[in-house]
Amino acid sequence: MATAEQSQRPRQQSAAAHRRSRRWAWPGLALVLGGGLALRLWGVQQGLPYVYNTDEGDHFVLRAVTMFQDASLNPHYFANPPAFTYLLHYLFDGWYGGREGVLRAFQLHPADVYTLARVAAALLGVCALWLLYATGARLLGRGVGLLAAAIEAVAFLPVFYAHLALNDVPTLAPLTLSLLGSAGVLRKGRTRDYLIAGVGLGLACASKYTAGIVVLCLLAAAVARALDADAGARSRVARRLLLAGAGALLAFLVANPYALLDYASFHRELVHQSTLSAEGQGKLGAPKTGGLAYYLWSLTWGLGWAPALAALGGAVAIWRARPRRQMRAVGWLLVPAALAYLAFMGLQGRYFGRWLLPIFPLLCLLAAFFALQLVLAAGRQAAPRALPTALAVLLVAALLAQGLIYSIHSGLVLSRADTRNLTRTWMLAHIPRGAAIVAEPVSPDNWARQTAAPSTPDNPYLWVKYPSLVSRLGAHGQLEPRFTHVVGIEDYERTLVPALIGYYESRRYCWVISGSTQSGRAFADPSAVPQAIAYYRALARQGEVVYRSSPYASGRGPVAFGFDWSFDYYPLAYQRPGPVMTIYRLHGGRCAG
Repeated sequence: MATAEQSQRPRQQSAAAHRRSRRWAWPGLALVLGGGLALRLWGVQQGLPYVYNTDEGDHFVLRAVTMFQDASLNPHYFANPPAFTYLLHYLFDGWYGGREGVLRAFQLHPADVYTLARVAAALLGVCALWLLYATGARLLGRGVGLLAAAIEAVAFLPVFYAHLALNDVPTLAPLTLSLLGSAGVLRKGRTRDYLIAGVGLGLACASKYTAGIVVLCLLAAAVARALDADAGARSRVARRLLLAGAGALLAFLVANPYALLDYASFHRELVHQSTLSAEGQGKLGAPKTGGLAYYLWSLTWGLGWAPALAALGGAVAIWRARPRRQMRAVGWLLVPAALAYLAFMGLQGRYFGRWLLPIFPLLCLLAAFFALQLVLAAGRQAAPRALPTALAVLLVAALLAQGLIYSIHSGLVLSRADTRNLTRTWMLAHIPRGAAIVAEPVSPDNWARQTAAPSTPDNPYLWVKYPSLVSRLGAHGQLEPRFTHVVGIEDYERTLVPALIGYYESRRYCWVISGSTQSGRAFADPSAVPQAIAYYRALARQGEVVYRSSPYASGRGPVAFGFDWSFDYYPLAYQRPGPVMTIYRLHGGRCAG
C-alpha cells in the first residue's frame, strides 16, 4: 500500500505544479493579450479618411471590395496571396449586409471600411500572441511561452503594422498555428498535430508566400520524431507527414483557389514578384548596405536590442540545455528555419524591416528561453534566494522595455493628425477652388477631390491637378512638353528637371505641394538623379514657401530618408505621422501677381 502511495506521489506533485503554473500563467496571458490589443488599436484610424500607405490603398481592402463590383471571387492579383483579401471580403459581406451595403459603405464612408479592416488585422495579431504562448508552453514551458508572447506583444514592427490593413501581421496567426502543430508533432506526434501544422502552413502561405519558411519547422519535428522511433513508428511518421502536406495543399487552395483556377495569372505574377524582390536598383533611395546587414540592423529596433541578442544567446544555449536530447530536437525546430530565412531574404535585392515578421515568433521563443536559462543558472548558484527573482524581473524589463517605449510612442504619433491632412486643411482655406496645383505623389488621388470617397463623376476635383506621373522628358533628359509617357511612383524623381518650374508657370500651375518622402528619395542618392536635385534647389529659390507642416517635435529631426523610418515613424523625433509637407507659391510667368 505504501509503495502504491509512493508511486502516486510524483504524479500528484506534478499535477499540483501544473495547476499552480496555470494560476499565474493565465492572468499573465490575459495581461499580455489585453496590452497587445490596446497597443495595436491605439491610433488605428491614422490618416483616415485618406489611406497614405500605397500597399494598403492598392491591395487588400480595394481587392476585397472589387470582388463585389465584379461579382467574382477571382482577385486578378497574385503578387500578394489573397487569403487576407478573402477574409476581408467575407467580413465586409457580413458586417454591411451584402453587396449593396458594402459598395455603399465604401462609396460614402471609406474610412469606416478601412477601420474595420485594420481592426481585423489587429485582432489577428493578438490571436498570434495567444498561439505563440501555447507553442512556447508546449515546447519549453509556460514561462517561456508567456515571455515570448509578451516580447511579440510590445515589439515595434508587429505593433506598428497591426495598424494597417496589410497581410504582414495577419499572417502571423496561421504561421504560429503551424508552429503550434509542429510543437505537438515533436512532443506527442498525434495525427491532429500533423494536421494542425499542415493546415496552418497552407493558410500562412496563402497569406504571405514567405511564411512558408515554417515548413522547415514541421520537417524538423517529424525527423526528430522518426529518429526516436522503431521502423513501424517511422512508417506512421511518414504517413502523417504526407497527411500534413495534403492538409497544407488543401488549405492553401481553399484560401487561394484561383492559384489553380487561374494558374497562368498566378504563375506569371508570382514570377514577377520574385523578380522585383531580387532586383534593388529600381527603387531610388533604397539602402545599398546588403540585405543581411540591413535585416540584422532591423532586428535591433523592430524586435529590440535585448530580444535580438537574447535570441542569439538562445540559439546557442539550446544545444547545451538539459535534457540535452529533447532540447536539441527543439533547437532543430527553431534555429535552422530562422537562419535559413535570414539568409534567403538577405540575398534579395529589396529589403524592408516588416519582411522579417515571419520569423519573429521563432526569435521570441529563443529569446524567452535564453532568459529562463539565465534565471535557472542563477538559482543553481550558492547565492541568496532572492537573486533568481531579481534577475528574472531585470531580464523581463530588459526584454520588454525598448519595444514598450517605442510602441507607446507609436500610439501617440498615430493618434495625431497626419501632416498631409493638415496640409489639405490649409489648402481648403487658402488655395482657390479650381486653381492649378502640382502635387507630388505622396497622397492618393482622391486627396484633391471633394471627399475621400473613390473617384466617381459626382466627386469632382477641388483643384486642377498637374499629371505628376507623366514624364515630359525626352530621350536625352531635355524638356519636351508634347512628349509624354506615364511612369510609376518609383520613377517620379527621374522626371524632374529645373526647366519644369518655368513650364508650370507658363501654364499657371502656381502652387507646388512637395513631400519629404518623395524628395528624400532623390537626396538619399543624389548621384542617380542630379536633375531632380537641381529641380528642388531651383524650386526653393524661385518659389515662396507659404505653408509647411512637419511631423517632428519642436527642436527635433529631421530623420534621414529610409524606406522604414520615413514611413513607420520609429524615431522618437516624430510627433505626428506623415512627411514634411511644403507648399510653394510660384510668382513667375503667368503666376505673377
